Amino acid sequence: MRKKWILLLCVLLLGALFVGCGNGDKKSEGKIIIGATPTPHAEILEVAKDVLAEKGYELEIREFTDYPQINQALHSGDLDANYFQHQPYLDDFNAENNADLVSIAAIHYEPLGIYPGKTKSLADLQKGAVVAVPNDTTNEARALLLLAEQGLIKLDTSAGLNTTINHITENPLELKIEEIAAAQLPRALPDVDIAVINGNYAIQAGLNAATDALAKEEKDSLAATTYANIVAVRKGDENREDLQALVEALQSEEVKQFIEETYKGAVIPIF
Repeated sequence: MRKKWILLLCVLLLGALFVGCGNGDKKSEGKIIIGATPTPHAEILEVAKDVLAEKGYELEIREFTDYPQINQALHSGDLDANYFQHQPYLDDFNAENNADLVSIAAIHYEPLGIYPGKTKSLADLQKGAVVAVPNDTTNEARALLLLAEQGLIKLDTSAGLNTTINHITENPLELKIEEIAAAQLPRALPDVDIAVINGNYAIQAGLNAATDALAKEEKDSLAATTYANIVAVRKGDENREDLQALVEALQSEEVKQFIEETYKGAVIPIF
């Protein structure tokens, strides 16, 4: 009988050991794992991290430089949330990947700007000038709309956010539109007359839409709401208490003050 009790005790101890090992592989309770691009998103999250800590949550920030990888990581369950994109980009990803990621909050807006390359003002653009724009669907449409607002081209806008160079109806200066990967646009500036650059890539290149751009999307424009940068999660996680705490931290006064003081108009809080 004594041997049976000893054997049973050993089995229970081994079971407890295996359970303990299994728990070690799981994400610790109270930790939120979020994916983001380095600038400005990860920088903003570092401020929110301190706010979250006061609420009892640990924020782990994983940086990515490739847009699709961040959404794939969220879709596959490797992340709890991500923060890098606007709603039209998220919609495109969902449609192309049969995914169901959703937005739970809009945090900030990064004005798209037209930056000088070889030509230093829009008034000095000559016939045949080369204009670089982002080559992804939503941001190319956004860039073309900004060029149209400056009177450089006219568009058939019936395609909306799917507008491409094929929708240009008038091009009096016979501008040559070059579609380039968004991340490469700042490097292309010396080789083109002007370039329309996404806010995050402009910031990384030391450019500020408020001071360096020849023209930019304005805070009260439709683009400010359409292209607001959002926090995305998997459908069904919208009301998770920890993710709601993340939103509260990102929309805190501490984060708002950091954005306004750090980016000086290149990033605009919209909360």
